[in-house]
Amino acid sequence: MLSRREFGKLALAGVPAATVLGGSDFFTAFAQGKPNSKIEGVQIGTITYSYRSMQDQSAEATLRYILESGISAVELMGGPIESYAGIPTAEDGRGGGGRGAGAGAPGGGRGERGAIPAELPPGARKGAWNGTECVIPAPGGGGGGARGGRGRGEASAEQQAAQQEQAAKVKAWRTSVSMDPFKKLRKMYNEAGVTIYATKMLSANMSDEEYEYVFNVAEALGANHTTLELLTDDAQLKRVGDFAMKKKIYAAYHTHAQGSMTAFDKAFALSKGNKANVDFGHWVAAGNVGGTPMQFLEKYHDRIGSFHLKDRTTPEHCSLNIAWGTGETPIKEILQLVKKNKWDIPGSIELEYNVPEGSDAVKEVKKCVEYCRTALTART
Repeated sequence: MLSRREFGKLALAGVPAATVLGGSDFFTAFAQGKPNSKIEGVQIGTITYSYRSMQDQSAEATLRYILESGISAVELMGGPIESYAGIPTAEDGRGGGGRGAGAGAPGGGRGERGAIPAELPPGARKGAWNGTECVIPAPGGGGGGARGGRGRGEASAEQQAAQQEQAAKVKAWRTSVSMDPFKKLRKMYNEAGVTIYATKMLSANMSDEEYEYVFNVAEALGANHTTLELLTDDAQLKRVGDFAMKKKIYAAYHTHAQGSMTAFDKAFALSKGNKANVDFGHWVAAGNVGGTPMQFLEKYHDRIGSFHLKDRTTPEHCSLNIAWGTGETPIKEILQLVKKNKWDIPGSIELEYNVPEGSDAVKEVKKCVEYCRTALTART
């Protein structure tokens, strides 16, 4: 019998399952070989942003990373989704997939331990965590800001024209592409043992036609929600929520430093189509505003599409982003609460601490999976 690794290589090469199996039933033959990160009834997954430091960012390579991490369900970024479907690319190789469309820095984490700068930022002060000096950020700056600009400076007129031309090409493609390649992508992932519970492709400034596209892609991939950064404008929140209700695919908002017991009040009130994609690591780094992650789960579990996990420290301990088990995020308590109440809410590993020398993102995500397994199987 083929090993899962051997089968994965053939599957990623496009060899049909029936051919590989000699006509035998795929699911029966490989039930033991597929990954299973549903632990004690709690679905542990990952956002594929965790693999941003890996060189190959294709959908096929991303699937390989997921399998090697022992993951069976994911929040899939727009980069691998749209590159697989054939999105037009610019001269620099970028399409329109957003986060995860290309490799990033080896670590990519915020608030990592490091040398104390000679001159602290305004409002910051020295602190320590586990005997190591660190910088306590200025009030309101500890949770990690929304991802966005990279400080590249203002684009030239020529660059702006090229960007506008590329944006027009991407929009035209998105509003005309068939859903067939996305269904094929889902089939490839599902046959390898990986389900897609969420996508991350939506931007508030998209046209109605592009909204239709994003929600149609989520449906084609089998996702029940699509994620985006938490909006503050009432009209945008209602517009997104109304689309979500129409398409029967929830919109789940991700939080950074603004995470708190009241952060989602407007989104929840404006539409039943709006849910939370709350990040409990950033929640801790922002200071547990209004309550703990467990209190948020108790109150809003029916309005959470999925939640992100990472280990961070509180503002008093520099809001560090560090290896799991060395910070202050109550990961075990969060997972045990979900398990106890049998809530059907996936927990997404988001790898943001610096990858140690000699390791890589796949190995580190695998460590996080095992941390979750230990937390969920431990006696309470």
